Amino acid sequence: MSSSCNWMFDVFPSFRGLDVRKTFLSHFLKELDLRLIIPFKDSKIERSQAIEPELLQAIRSSRIAVVLFSKNYASSKWCLDELLEIVKCKQELEQIVIPVFYGLDPSDIRKQMGEFGEAFHKTCKNRTESKIKLWRQALTDVANLEGHHSRNWDNEAKMIEAIVSDILVKLNVTPSRDFDEFVGINDHIAKMSALLSVESNEMRMVGIWGPSGIGKTTIARALFDRISHQFLGSIFIDSAFISKNLEDYRRANSDDYNMKLSLQGKFLSEILDSGHIKIDHLGAARDRLRHRKVLVVIDDLDDQVVLDALAGGDDWFGNGSRIIVVTKDKHLLEAHGIDHIYKVDFPSEKQALEMFCRSAFLQNSPPDGFMDLASKISMCAGGLPLALQILGKAMKKRNKEYWTDMLSRLGKSPNRVIVKGLRISYDALDSEEDKAIFRHIACFFNSMEIDRIKLMLADSGLDVNMGLTNLVDKSLISVKPSWNNTKIIEMHSLVQEIGKEVVRTQSNKPGKREFLMDSKDVCNVLGSSRGSEMVIGVSLNLDEISMVRIHENAFDKMTNLRFLKFYKKSLERKKEVRWLLPESFDNFPDKLKLFSWPGCPMVHLPSCFCPEYLVELIMPNSKLVKLWEGVEPLACLKDMDLSKSESLKEIPDLSTATNLETLNFHGCSSLVELPSSIRNLNKLTKLNMQGCVNLDTFPTGIDLQSLSSLDLSGCSRLRSFPLISSNISKLNLSQTSIVKYPFKLPLESLVELHMEKIKSERLWEGVQPLTSLKKMVFSRCENLKEIPNLSMMTKLEKLDLNGCSSLVELTLSSIQNLNKLTTLEMIGCSSLETLPTGVNLKSLYRLNLNGCSQLRSFPDISSNISTLFLNQTAIEEVPPSIQNFSSLESMEMWECKQLQSISPRIFKLSNLDEVYFSDCEKLTEVQWPEEAEDTNDAGSGTNLSLVIFTNCFNLNQETFIQQSASEYLILPGVEVPPYFTHRSTASSLTVPLHRSTLCPQSFLDFKACVVVSEETVSHLLFFIDIQVHCRFRDKRGNYFEPANPRHFSLHQKYNHLIIFDCHFPINQDCNQVEIEFRLSSIRLKLKECGIRLSDDNTPSLATHNEVDEDNMVDDGCHETEECGDSDVETKRSRKRIRINTE
Repeated sequence: MSSSCNWMFDVFPSFRGLDVRKTFLSHFLKELDLRLIIPFKDSKIERSQAIEPELLQAIRSSRIAVVLFSKNYASSKWCLDELLEIVKCKQELEQIVIPVFYGLDPSDIRKQMGEFGEAFHKTCKNRTESKIKLWRQALTDVANLEGHHSRNWDNEAKMIEAIVSDILVKLNVTPSRDFDEFVGINDHIAKMSALLSVESNEMRMVGIWGPSGIGKTTIARALFDRISHQFLGSIFIDSAFISKNLEDYRRANSDDYNMKLSLQGKFLSEILDSGHIKIDHLGAARDRLRHRKVLVVIDDLDDQVVLDALAGGDDWFGNGSRIIVVTKDKHLLEAHGIDHIYKVDFPSEKQALEMFCRSAFLQNSPPDGFMDLASKISMCAGGLPLALQILGKAMKKRNKEYWTDMLSRLGKSPNRVIVKGLRISYDALDSEEDKAIFRHIACFFNSMEIDRIKLMLADSGLDVNMGLTNLVDKSLISVKPSWNNTKIIEMHSLVQEIGKEVVRTQSNKPGKREFLMDSKDVCNVLGSSRGSEMVIGVSLNLDEISMVRIHENAFDKMTNLRFLKFYKKSLERKKEVRWLLPESFDNFPDKLKLFSWPGCPMVHLPSCFCPEYLVELIMPNSKLVKLWEGVEPLACLKDMDLSKSESLKEIPDLSTATNLETLNFHGCSSLVELPSSIRNLNKLTKLNMQGCVNLDTFPTGIDLQSLSSLDLSGCSRLRSFPLISSNISKLNLSQTSIVKYPFKLPLESLVELHMEKIKSERLWEGVQPLTSLKKMVFSRCENLKEIPNLSMMTKLEKLDLNGCSSLVELTLSSIQNLNKLTTLEMIGCSSLETLPTGVNLKSLYRLNLNGCSQLRSFPDISSNISTLFLNQTAIEEVPPSIQNFSSLESMEMWECKQLQSISPRIFKLSNLDEVYFSDCEKLTEVQWPEEAEDTNDAGSGTNLSLVIFTNCFNLNQETFIQQSASEYLILPGVEVPPYFTHRSTASSLTVPLHRSTLCPQSFLDFKACVVVSEETVSHLLFFIDIQVHCRFRDKRGNYFEPANPRHFSLHQKYNHLIIFDCHFPINQDCNQVEIEFRLSSIRLKLKECGIRLSDDNTPSLATHNEVDEDNMVDDGCHETEECGDSDVETKRSRKRIRINTE
């Protein structure tokens, strides 16, 4: 495809609206949107006699044109002119054209015959011969192209999936060229593609392993760029994402579980694109993603705890998902059970030279006179791509004499060559300021936000803006976007080690270096008085030591110390550090800008402590009772974190902290009040006092204009509503005892409100103007009898009332204006008796009423619901009005003990995919809709793939089995019904095949039934796999088996029938098939099996016009001994079915 085109759209659909707009086209466009493919949509263009200019531009700006030929396509001059333009773009712009023959034979289009021809001839009246000739040629040309034929499909949804998959493949013909500069990238991609096996439907984890600087991240990003569009969700998780999302918990929490919850919640929020998702158990990722095909890339991973939190197991993700883990630790991959590992090898000498030349000369080979020098210097990089790039930039635009001098400095030691090579780039920095900034980043500020770095170096005399720009230009650092729309500085670990090595060479005595960051050196210097005025930063990883002794004169000579940082890097729990401190310090650094000391054992800061220059004070989990006496100068302070300091009783006067932005007192359980000086914090944006259980009063008469987030959850003694800011956008008052509310809540900017576990029966009175509110959570308010009037909350999108067990009803007046509400959660509202009627919440797509045990009427508050949960309700009937739920895709009704009737109209819903009825003991009969039933229902056909009636032991299933058109059906039963004409009391059976004439391109279709029982009754919920093995014999006695193994999984209990469709290719001359069913679980037993061939009366082969050649059996197999075992293809492979067990 022409690389010069700037494509605005992925797909331009050409169609006759009369035929397909409300049927095929709508589903096709929906599937394109689902796969993140951008189509042109013409709904805003007025049809006229001539094609509008914007439509012509849309055709020319589309990478692919999909021509939907239908019977009335040629009745439109507009469509025919569109086709002319499409053919022109195919010829001139190499546009890809895909024809879809919807109910037509391609020959009718080529020859303009049949109904299509009649429509065409009518359109040709009063047209010029030249125009007609152009139309005829265009129709012939496009009809001759390879396309998709609706007559070859018995399921339109499957056909659309195939078309979209074809589009995805063709879109990938011209992948992004962002990574073309990485020499050898296509070789890496090819090798990784074999490991990934994206075409396989299994879930697979793959590792990318190699040393720092080898190009692992580039390979991963290139892969992500090329294949992400093939998945329903995708995310690239880099180290910045992980470190930022865990930063608060590393400071404040020693609890691994909460750390994992936080990380997993942010992960789900990103991959599901659902804003902030808060989770309360580590099974949430599995629950949300196990039915979704996703691509997850976790880059630069070195922590097993993080991997466990993000990708705990194979069953967390849906069929076809791919999880790619990038690391330099092979053991981490093996310990997680990742067997598919790609080792990134060093490039060849030729490739290494090309990499170096692209960086040094901007071309693939050295210019005249530089071949020998370039070859030798590139060899000094040891083949490491990052080293090659940095060395190349260091040598860029240098003369030959400089090259010769640099080569002599590299040395010959193979163990130090890379370090020396990278050191040259540091030495080549023109400015001593740039070198100083480089050392600061390498030793202290790597992966830190740019604005924070600037604050830390504000009065250092360094030109930070210019220095960062220079370091970026030299490829020594990179600037990357962070999760919160900020930018962070990232330095490669190998480059970072160079910076640290530069500092180590400053002196043989650690106390006379700029930075102390090696644990042994830090402990030696702090345990004595060997520091000096040279030291400006001390950084100690507490995970590496068990005891720290600090001498009373440790800081006496460190008069220029600006950064004192004790920290924990690992998420794993480790033994607490033992601190040996003096009773007092003679001197303490008075120029500190960063002071971080988690778990500080002091009860108060030294009397000589001066916070005048302090920017960040980070002391979570400390033993502090108070910080200091009186008023201290705090004009530089931006961030104060004293979370989990359970002994802290008093917050100092903060009146001078006028630039303070974040305050974190989470878990400070001894705090009783906030000081009135908080009124001066006009730049404060975030205040966290979660779990301050003794806080009983809050300052009044304050309006902090910048405060956007306030968390008072768990402040159980707080009784008055906090009036502290009118600009708060996020407010958490969960588990408070608030009973006093103002007449009017001054919260017009509030977007998210949490009031969980409130003990009151009612909240505020009247209608409150919370006009910006989008999310409201009242979950587990067990005494709440009625919710406030929500009529003015017209922007509300999510309402969570889970666990409000005293709530009796939702009033019509309260919710009728919630036209943007998408999610309503009411799990466990056990007193709820009714929902409003006469209202249609047009945006509501998810309704969860699980556990509303008093609810007897089927909910009728929206016809747009796609996911409906009604488990453990008292609903007695699924009414005929279910036909109005045209968007319904999934419905669950487990343990609905009163359910007696299900309208057959539910099975006519065209979008319905899964429906679950389990433990519905009063359910006795279910009817499949009659074919002749009025098709004015939500859909004239069904795409229903799964119907479950587990533990519905009174259900008469005989009629339903015969009528059901679902792909999967599960019912109670102890034997294979007579409906299945071939039965066996074993796990296999042999079926003769008869036909009068055999077509070489044929399929065998049948419905299979197996009886599964639990060997020993357990109370566990578990998955099993059912595999179907087929073995064919021809009339010459040769055996063969179809390719592409398939299996699916389910939950099971007691005796049940599992019924599913099978569809597999078969060659000529077959007269017998042996079918074997296998279970993977030792706790289950397969008691019987049976099949019914597609012909109702006699066994026969179902012949199809076209077959995917990849699924056909190799003809050579006819003449050989039997092939290896393989599984039959099911129409919906590896389907996971959840069945409740007691």
